[in-house]
Amino acid sequence: MNKITRIIQLLFSEPSTFLDTLVERLLWWLPDDVYLKLRFRLKMGERLNLKNPKTFNEKLQWLKLYNRKPEYTTLVDKYAVKEYVATRIGNEYIIPTIGVWDSVEDIEWNKLPDQFVLKTTHGGGGTGVVICNEKNVFDKKKAIDSLKNSMKSDIYRSYREWPYKNVPRKIIAEQYMTDADGQLKDYKFFCFNGEVKFFKVDFNRFTGHRANYYSAEGVLQKFGEKCYLPDFNTEIKMPENIETMISLAEQLSKNIPFLRVDFYNVDGKIFFGEMTFFPAAGMGKFEPEEWDTTIGDLLTLPIEEA
Repeated sequence: MNKITRIIQLLFSEPSTFLDTLVERLLWWLPDDVYLKLRFRLKMGERLNLKNPKTFNEKLQWLKLYNRKPEYTTLVDKYAVKEYVATRIGNEYIIPTIGVWDSVEDIEWNKLPDQFVLKTTHGGGGTGVVICNEKNVFDKKKAIDSLKNSMKSDIYRSYREWPYKNVPRKIIAEQYMTDADGQLKDYKFFCFNGEVKFFKVDFNRFTGHRANYYSAEGVLQKFGEKCYLPDFNTEIKMPENIETMISLAEQLSKNIPFLRVDFYNVDGKIFFGEMTFFPAAGMGKFEPEEWDTTIGDLLTLPIEEA
């Protein structure tokens, strides 16, 4: 199927997605507030209320526009954040860095171990992540193409996630990590003004990605994301040091209106993952939908900054 045919099919099958793509590619020059209102309406199907935001997603858009602090750039930089985190909670929580390069062409492939992870420093979510768990069958060409595309990506331009605007574009190689059972569960703590209200656990990433939400006390919550639906029948045993993870997340999110702090727990050892100011770019739908407002009630905006 050629590109033109695909575009025509998208126009008739998913007109909102088609228009959203046009806005992203052709109207990126619009003022931030106008641009976000357009994309929010097309992706969420609702008008973005910036004067009196109520839902979690609306409030995240407000924070993009009015809660801009220079230190946030360090927090989303996947390389610079390591030193920041180490000085606050300890170097023992940092995943070892194998190498750092300014471009894909600079990567010293021969010096990389049999297993490793490559990341672009300015990416978000799964963007710009390449995993190698066996070097002799590793598709180097595919990895290079993926990293080159990631180096060109611009999260600020696409979703106005301001902290990423000035992150230096680099590639880092990190130590490959996995549990004894071959899995790597990702614990994401939703922190509101330095307090963890709930967290989610992503699992089965490569065999049918799901994500369950839990209260700070570890009680399964009856909601989830539409993009990665929960599985209420899957029982996840919480690590014994879950309270330590919560405490560390609260230390790192102190004095910030909202911040999601992610950790890995590898056979009982905690490792820092990343920090995120705008999960799903603040345009992620919840199931049931009313949870968008329920979570929004937890987020108090620093109105004096507007």
